[in-house]
Amino acid sequence: MATPRSLCRTLRPFSTTTRPSHRHFSDPTSLIGRRVPQDEEKLAELRRYYNLLALRRDYVKHVKEVRIKSLMEVELMRLEMLRVDEARQEALNEQTRRLKAEAARLRAQKQEAAKQQQEQILLKQKAEKLENLKKKEMQREEKKKEKNQLLRQSSSGIKEP
Repeated sequence: MATPRSLCRTLRPFSTTTRPSHRHFSDPTSLIGRRVPQDEEKLAELRRYYNLLALRRDYVKHVKEVRIKSLMEVELMRLEMLRVDEARQEALNEQTRRLKAEAARLRAQKQEAAKQQQEQILLKQKAEKLENLKKKEMQREEKKKEKNQLLRQSSSGIKEP
């Protein structure tokens, strides 16, 4: 059950006593028609907030598109650089192959020339050997003929000075 003291506390704001209260109330006429502008201000503030949100979304979307576009451009540039590097490398490889083929052709020519020179030297040596053999054979034949002639002369008794 409620005590008189607790009733006093709950009823005090509604009391009609003349003693001054601790609360200060503003003039009620100043509050008339004030709710509408506050609502409009709140609506305007909400509109500004939603506009800002929309602007932020658009900005984020735009930044995302720009980043994607720049990443794509970077990737295209990288691919182009790779293509150029591959073309340069292929050109270098082709030049290297050409130089190696030229070097191999020159080596083959030198080897062929050396081989022909060696063959000519061998043929010349063989010819010299054959010539020497023929000379020696002719010298032997001459000696043999001289010997035979000397034998014939000594057997016939003719002496030639």
